[in-house]
Amino acid sequence: MVGLVLLKALVTRLLFVLHSLVAVWRVTWVKKEHRYWLLALLNLLLVLETVLTLKFKRGRGYKWLSPAIFLYLINIMPSLWLLELHHGNQNCSTQVQNVSKGGDANQTMMSQRHTIGMENFKEWTSGFIVNISMVCDPVWTLALHQTLLLILILGRWLLPIGGTITRDQLSELLLMFVGTAADILEFTTETLKEDNVRTNPTLVCGILAVWTWSMLQFPLDLAVQLKLVCPSSVKARGFLRLFLCQYSADLWAIGLSFFIQDGPFLVVRLVLMIYFQVINHMLVFFAVKNSLVMALHFYRLVALIMATRASMQGGPERLQAPPSGPYQPSESSPSEWEDTSREAVPLQTSPVTSEESYPIP
Repeated sequence: MVGLVLLKALVTRLLFVLHSLVAVWRVTWVKKEHRYWLLALLNLLLVLETVLTLKFKRGRGYKWLSPAIFLYLINIMPSLWLLELHHGNQNCSTQVQNVSKGGDANQTMMSQRHTIGMENFKEWTSGFIVNISMVCDPVWTLALHQTLLLILILGRWLLPIGGTITRDQLSELLLMFVGTAADILEFTTETLKEDNVRTNPTLVCGILAVWTWSMLQFPLDLAVQLKLVCPSSVKARGFLRLFLCQYSADLWAIGLSFFIQDGPFLVVRLVLMIYFQVINHMLVFFAVKNSLVMALHFYRLVALIMATRASMQGGPERLQAPPSGPYQPSESSPSEWEDTSREAVPLQTSPVTSEESYPIP
């Protein structure tokens, strides 16, 4: 079992490193400068995290946070920023036609070289890399965005479970990540494809900043933490303490939606439509969708507040109940409870008393 945990931890981190290296390679190909290979040095942070996790945690994760995913985002984000800022410098349709012609010619050469033997495998590999690298920038950038989100979900699934998160909570987290990833991908593709946006570098940087901010929710496990059973002492401390204790997981989910995803996405889309006059049916639809999600979360927040107030109104009766749960009786209390129970049983269930009081004729 320990070997399987170590294997999953290593394979997942290796997948993160390989994908970030592909992104760095694409940046160097587009920029035609080898200095961008220095971005690959960021992977040393992930290597260091891997060594520390294997040594001190035996491959297990941490509570509330996944450092491997966080460092993977640090590794790949600069490359995607550079590709997005370089986006649109090529004519994608012409580029694809050239690649298709080159691919047909390469397939013909492959059929001729196949008879020679495996000595030409290196040439075939180099030709394949050239054809792949000649794909236009928009297609490459979109593919990296899509694979990034898929690898994040797959990596979070493969990473060994750590802390107090259970398999049920992990499945809930992964389902939430699928919906989040779809919304994030739609946000980048739907906003950055507009020509009016592409011609404004400041606006592109602002959209990428919001996109980067939204990606920070993937390393967090705060929205699926255990729902605590609050003791009676918390109710006596006031409404706020009881509210935070009972609904901490729900509040984290609402906060993530308001401040990391739906809230910032709605602001960007409203700015595009109102200030920059960028209006299309998809932009309007997703703006309405973000508004609706935030309204539902606000409705959920009001419902939680009302439920907490109802619980506070019934608090005094519950506080007078016999102690249970986290309450630990003193050393002398068990004997007292036992003596009381022994005396109470004859008084309540004695058949002699009933026969003497009501004799049978």
